Amino acid sequence: MKKSITPNQIRENNRNLIYQYIYRKEKVSQQDIAYDLHLSRPTVTTNLSSLEEDGLINKNGQIDTEYVGRKASAYTIVPDFRVGIGVEILKKEVKMIIVDLYGKKIERSVFEISYKDEDSYFEQVTSQILSFKDSVGIRNEQILGIGFAMQGLVSPDSQTMLYGKILECTGLSINAFTRYLPYPCSFIHDADSAAISELWVSPELKDACYLSLSKHLGASLIINREIITGKHGHNSTIEHVPMEPKGRLCYCGKHGCMETLCSLDALLNDGETLDSFFAKVRNREESESKRWQEYLSHLARSINLLHLIYDQDFILGGYLAPYLQEKDLSYIHEEIRRMTPFSENQDFLHISKMPKHNITIGAALPYIQKFLNM
Repeated sequence: MKKSITPNQIRENNRNLIYQYIYRKEKVSQQDIAYDLHLSRPTVTTNLSSLEEDGLINKNGQIDTEYVGRKASAYTIVPDFRVGIGVEILKKEVKMIIVDLYGKKIERSVFEISYKDEDSYFEQVTSQILSFKDSVGIRNEQILGIGFAMQGLVSPDSQTMLYGKILECTGLSINAFTRYLPYPCSFIHDADSAAISELWVSPELKDACYLSLSKHLGASLIINREIITGKHGHNSTIEHVPMEPKGRLCYCGKHGCMETLCSLDALLNDGETLDSFFAKVRNREESESKRWQEYLSHLARSINLLHLIYDQDFILGGYLAPYLQEKDLSYIHEEIRRMTPFSENQDFLHISKMPKHNITIGAALPYIQKFLNM
């Protein structure tokens, strides 16, 4: 027997519909809401008053409508009614960002601190997070949660580090942070975090392999707009695919992994920055240009191997993305054409649409998405 929908459920559903409509349209009139959602004007008026009273929306100027008469009041959501915080834990620094309900940066901060699996480290990091949110004027009740992007594999419940060789944090529990923080917290693999950012800005994106070309190499497999973690949590760990058995030593203890060819550690010399390196590359200085070409060749070989297995779009993201140019993609395509047995169209390789702060923003976005889906 079908359960009947109660009046309270109908009212709650109407409220959510109206809020979601305002969120999507960004700036709307009461008349447009009633017309597009097929709701009565009294229903819309009541819900707008309720949402405004609760602080979720506000009037923001006026708007032209198709109706004759004076301009109507424009309604928008309050973007910082709730916020998410993303934190990226690295060996020698911590990056933090606060984003609003549209996933837009409110403020960002970076501070230097060397990772240690000690209470003093976690206390210092969380103290910095609390000071950061206070400096921006964010209240505790605004914070939906904090996502900690980590260089390692995360348990399905996002509470434990299953494999953290880079930071030596295998087995780390999220409790190390939550004991000092009054908000929901979770771990997220940094490559997955970057891929979530890409999905956020690319509503048309359905299936792809996201390559995080950062200090360390990472990847995330996207199928039907979902991040696929795999049966044992180590899906898409392409960084440990063996490419050169007698090659450089990888941090995993094996030789010649893809990490040793396609990470920024493999590209840059000690003390060298991406800015300084690419200034010389774009100036066609011989040594750096040669090194860049070798890197792109390694990247092409790696992408070709992966593309033979997964014939979908490949997105080049991570710290390297802002420096990539179309001529770099063309070079990779030409290298792949030489290697692959098939006729290869130049339509599957793309530069990330969200190259800046993608890891920290992506760590915060699951909390934003959960709030919007309520």
